[in-house]
Amino acid sequence: MSLDTATFTSVMAAVAGPVAVVTTVDEHGKRWGFTASAFCSLSLDPPLVLVCLARTASCHGAFVTAKSFTLNVLAHDQDDLARHFARSGPDKFEGTRMTECERGLPGLVDAAARLVCSAHSVSDGGDHSILVGRVEEAVALDRVPLIYHNRAFTRPQAA
Repeated sequence: MSLDTATFTSVMAAVAGPVAVVTTVDEHGKRWGFTASAFCSLSLDPPLVLVCLARTASCHGAFVTAKSFTLNVLAHDQDDLARHFARSGPDKFEGTRMTECERGLPGLVDAAARLVCSAHSVSDGGDHSILVGRVEEAVALDRVPLIYHNRAFTRPQAA
């Protein structure tokens, strides 16, 4: 029995996850970014994270060839940034408060956390590429994270 796409999508929507904006700079100095809800820690030794990017994304080529990237974990009040970086279009960074991180990478000023990563590997993940980054710098900014659950942005609730 084969699982249909609609059922799989519906079930996965019920799984709550963090939201990040992933950023990089290409060899020409152009900044790229996308919203990710598919990312997690992978290893403590060495410190690795993974993030998944649709092969159809306009920034796919920039990220699979990038030497480094920043994983900006969004805070609960940054759902507007999540939507903004999820869209395709012109410069997504215009009007966005950024800071320069290690390696000259763009970082979001008010993110809940930032992880600056060197590219470790890229793997096939079906209709996505799996980007694995080695964490070179990490900072937590003591902000409540943004959560994506049932196709909506929310914040963690006390049990």
